[in-house]
Amino acid sequence: MACKVKIGIIGGSGLDDSEIIESRTERVVNTHFGIPSDVLIEGKIAGVDCVLLARHGRNHSIMPSNVNYRANIWALKTLGCTHVLVSTATGSLREEIHPGDIVIPDNFIDRTTKRAQTFYDGNELLVGVCHIPMEPAFCSRTREVLIETAQGLGIAGVHAKGTVVTIEGPRFSSKAESNLFRQWGADLVNMTLVPEVVLAKEAGLCYAAIAMATDYDCWRQMGQDVNVADVLSTFKKNVTKVTELIINAIPKIAALDWSETVEELGKTVNTSIMLPHSN
Repeated sequence: MACKVKIGIIGGSGLDDSEIIESRTERVVNTHFGIPSDVLIEGKIAGVDCVLLARHGRNHSIMPSNVNYRANIWALKTLGCTHVLVSTATGSLREEIHPGDIVIPDNFIDRTTKRAQTFYDGNELLVGVCHIPMEPAFCSRTREVLIETAQGLGIAGVHAKGTVVTIEGPRFSSKAESNLFRQWGADLVNMTLVPEVVLAKEAGLCYAAIAMATDYDCWRQMGQDVNVADVLSTFKKNVTKVTELIINAIPKIAALDWSETVEELGKTVNTSIMLPHSN
């Protein structure tokens, strides 16, 4: 029997509009890991059960390091989500990734230092230590649906893979840092994918991201350096592409049988847990 698909959507800067969901109801969820960034909006998109959550709160009042990523992911899992689709604003580290382009990331580099990255922290709910493997970092099948949907819609400027380096923030990178990230092979820089992607893997959820390049960070010799006004302006001009992609990908995801994928994710989690030894 195919598992029932339910899709969590975490909206980043510029994509947290609950109007994309029909038959909306608000759910206040308090998890073992605290309170999520905002209320969760349950409803349907194209007949598919979905849950929308604003990563930074609907008023965008939570800075990247203060987002309760564990509560956000655990709340979606508690409400029965099988998938998590997220949007994120990013800086481009490559000339060929232009502001306004969309990237479907397939890998990441973590440069954060202050964020809880595991549910298995010695609490009484989850016993043991989880050494979760992060390859593949993102759900390959979900990424394929997003890429195929974008191609089918004829959305311009879509890149089928990319490595995102996640920095602590809230400041932007220095030029030296930006150039270092380029030398490492990173394609984008942002402030929120980690630990979100790690926690989703630990929770056994199919996680994929839609990253929009809003600027060229500060590595280029020519051109304006990144600033908040330009980031928001670019996202606002192009956010309809992200919304269109999500809305059209959701029924395609729901049409597939995810039983084996979800089972494999669960097995990966279970075999990654090292239980304490008894004396």
